[in-house]
Parts: sequence; structure tokens; C-alpha cells
Amino acid sequence: MKVAKTIESVRRLVKAARGKGKKIGFVPTMGALHIGHISLIKKAKLKTDFVVISIFVNPTQFGPGEDFEKYPRPLKADLEICKKAGVDVVFAPTAKQMYPRENITWVNVEKLTEQLFGRSRPGHFRGVTTVCAKLFNIVAPDLAFFGQKDAQQAIVIKRMVADLNMPLKIVVCPTVRQPDGLAVSSRNQYLAAQQKKDAALIYKSLQKCRQMIKDGISNSKTIISRMRKVLQQAPSIKIEYISLVDAETLRELDKITGKVLTAVVVKIGSTRLIDNILIDTEKK
Repeated sequence: MKVAKTIESVRRLVKAARGKGKKIGFVPTMGALHIGHISLIKKAKLKTDFVVISIFVNPTQFGPGEDFEKYPRPLKADLEICKKAGVDVVFAPTAKQMYPRENITWVNVEKLTEQLFGRSRPGHFRGVTTVCAKLFNIVAPDLAFFGQKDAQQAIVIKRMVADLNMPLKIVVCPTVRQPDGLAVSSRNQYLAAQQKKDAALIYKSLQKCRQMIKDGISNSKTIISRMRKVLQQAPSIKIEYISLVDAETLRELDKITGKVLTAVVVKIGSTRLIDNILIDTEKK
């Protein structure tokens, strides 16, 4: 496994692999790797011949007062995980390498970023799309792998790639969960033991949604009300939003129809947790 710290070095390694006829897979991350990231690496290894993973805590997607400074950066442990998982190259640039001067060029995906997470974190997706565009330009992968847990991010990135005619395919992989249903996340380590138990209610609320839709309930307000009751069983949970939206346009749905993305964002203490499920109402 090679570790590249500069844009020139990762490009050189990828060019050499491509010259041997290898298909390039790419997994962009902010580090603090866990089994969710490992599942993406495994998928990349199945689908491609040469796997590159980036480890970069991107400053431009954090707003004022968010957890950029305290975001975990266990690079040594992350490199060990990558080595064991069979990664070919780890691209671990500094912020100076990625943003050598004041950044005045941005990629902005409209409409899709104004819903859900974008409401409470203005500017977040501009940072995400810009850094992903930069990474895709640097690594030039054939396939890039994202997790379903960050559903809005995956939808936004897929649209950016399509609209800008980028020569790669986005592969969205299932959310990896703990036995109690809690979605695996780097931010889970911020939670105390009782808070982790409380956080399991997030997935229970999503399961409630799935069951209600299966039972023929189609009114979004009714479903959201029941989901709130599940989450309110734990006083530690502060609900930021529960939304049922069209899975492609992210438009809010009054009545459930077609492919639905149910998204939940809560805060437990100072930790923001997100989760979601996809439901295709046309599948019986």
C-alpha cells in the first residue's frame, strides 16, 4: 500500500495503474474509519482493480461553530485499517495541498441542496460538492463509492457528476448498522453509553415509518407524528427534522407515493446524527 501526500504523487500512481489496464475505484472519506468505510472498500475491491481511498477532513463543508477542530483524525489507525482491507493507495493531503490559496471557485448544485440537511447547514453542500469535484479531478476514478447513510450527499454528488459530464459512475452502498440498528458513524464515538442506547431509537422510528407505509398509511403528517413519538421516548434526543421526500427530487411529500426517502436528523448532546431509509411503494 502506498501513501500519497501530494496531488502529483497520487496522480502518478493512478496513471501507472491505468497504464496496466486497471479499473480505478475511489472511496472518499474524512478518516476516523469504521466498518461502514470498510464495506465501501470491499465493494470497491469487488468492482475495480485498483482502490484509492482519500483521508481528508475538508474544512469547507464545516460551518461556524461546528466540530471541524475536534473532528477525529486517527491517521495511523486509519492507515492500518486501509492496509488490512487491501487498499492500493491512500491519498492523505493537507488542507494547504487541497486549498493552496483562497478558494474562489465553487461547485454549487441547486435545489437538491436546499432541502433536508441543507436547510440547517447553509454552505455545507457547496463544500462537499467542491471537494468531491476536486478529488474526482485529481484521482480520475472509474467508480466512486458512497454510503446510503449520507443519502442526500449521494444524491447531490450523482447529480453533479451527471450535470458536469464527469466520466465516472457513483456507486451507493447500503448503510452498515450495529446490532441495535444504529447506523455506524464516526460521530458515534462522541456518545456516552446511555446516549448510544437512546440513539437506537432513530432506526426504530424509521422502522415504524416503513411499517406504516406497508400498512397502507399514506399521509406524511400522520407518519411523522408517530415517528416523533418513538424518538421522544428518550429525553436526550432533540429532533432537528423528520422528512419524507421524493427519492430523486428531494421534494417534500404530503402523500406517500413512488420512491420515498425518509430522513431523520437529531441531536444527542452536542452530537448531530443522521439516518434514512429508502422505500419503494411500487414494489409489493
